[in-house]
Amino acid sequence: MDPATRIASPIGQRALIITTLAVPLTGWTVHALTLHRRLAVDPLTKAQRRAAFERRAQHLLARHHKDSLVCLVDLDNFKGLNDSRGHAAGDQVLAATGARLTHWAGPHGVVGRLGGDEFAVATRVDTRAGNEAMEQRLTELMGVLHQPVPTETGPLAVAASVGTAAPGYLGIHALPALLRGADVSMYRTKHSGRYGWAEIEDLQTPTVNGRRAGRPGIALLERAA
Repeated sequence: MDPATRIASPIGQRALIITTLAVPLTGWTVHALTLHRRLAVDPLTKAQRRAAFERRAQHLLARHHKDSLVCLVDLDNFKGLNDSRGHAAGDQVLAATGARLTHWAGPHGVVGRLGGDEFAVATRVDTRAGNEAMEQRLTELMGVLHQPVPTETGPLAVAASVGTAAPGYLGIHALPALLRGADVSMYRTKHSGRYGWAEIEDLQTPTVNGRRAGRPGIALLERAA
């Protein structure tokens, strides 16, 4: 056998063994990444689940906190809609809301489904035109959320309440505090049909297990604590 062949042969064998071992590992890595992405996204609304949303939103705020908005969106009378029109219609409304929020947030935004009919959005806003840009964006959001949702039985009227926290105005970019402020402003204006702005004092609102004290359902947590 040629000496070069004798030298190259073990190297070739080792390369073959390494390749043989690497192929399944690569397959498992791709599978794990795909599974991770699927677990991070709510399959119905295509919005990020809470943990994934918080991670991406905090990254956005850290880079663009002077030109960003954090919004909480809560569908009005969603339980009544489910009871009267059925869960299939409710699912259509949730899916449409997720799609509409994603389109509104744009490529520089992130949408999360925090649970049930509650969504959160963090996105960038071009503030070179001043506060008018934010006002315009939020007016657009309210218009989008109040568009009827097409269903098999005809258009379904929907409504949503929106609370907004502007990091540039509040002087912070910590997501938990901004969500708390947006939550307070959302419930303060829930029956007005408009969006609400979080004020600095809203950030000091007491919380129970990370949720605003006095919010529907929190009384049970307070008694259990």
